[in-house]
Amino acid sequence: MSNNYSLKAFQESLTQRIKDAATGPAPSSRLGVQSGSSQWLLRLDEVGEVIPMADVIAHLAPVPLTRSWYLGLANVRGNLVSVVDFSLFAHGVPTTLSTSARIVLIASRFHSHCALLFDRMIGLRNLDRLEARPEQTGVQGPPHSWQGASLVGSDGQVWRELDIDKLVEDELFLWVGSPQAGIA
Repeated sequence: MSNNYSLKAFQESLTQRIKDAATGPAPSSRLGVQSGSSQWLLRLDEVGEVIPMADVIAHLAPVPLTRSWYLGLANVRGNLVSVVDFSLFAHGVPTTLSTSARIVLIASRFHSHCALLFDRMIGLRNLDRLEARPEQTGVQGPPHSWQGASLVGSDGQVWRELDIDKLVEDELFLWVGSPQAGIA
């Protein structure tokens, strides 16, 4: 019982910190999330809310003839929200729908009514404790416009900034129709 309370208290505290960050000066903290084997950093003012996927799965309706990463539409507090498996979208493996899976609602100022599914929420990360990592060219190819700088912590953990502003303008992200349906 105490684990449930502490998780609930943590989520409420994080939600309040996100709201406070949206109204305060530019924060040096980012919300850390895990997607597959990658860690991502999200600006607090680009995040609307973090919700356990278990709270949404019962209200999720698949949409036919869409890409595999587009999980469907969910009713979140009376609003229809598109749910995207971020790992699949970023060419990773499908996100496991475990108890740690979280959806991150994109801030309302983007008018996108969208949520991103991540494997788990890691918590806040202070940018002052991370160092810029030189870009490495390799098999993965050039980064997408929504992929920000790579940063590394003192523990060697690599983080990538996610620019939600650019993500919601990305042509592939906006075009959820399946190529097999002849509409892409």
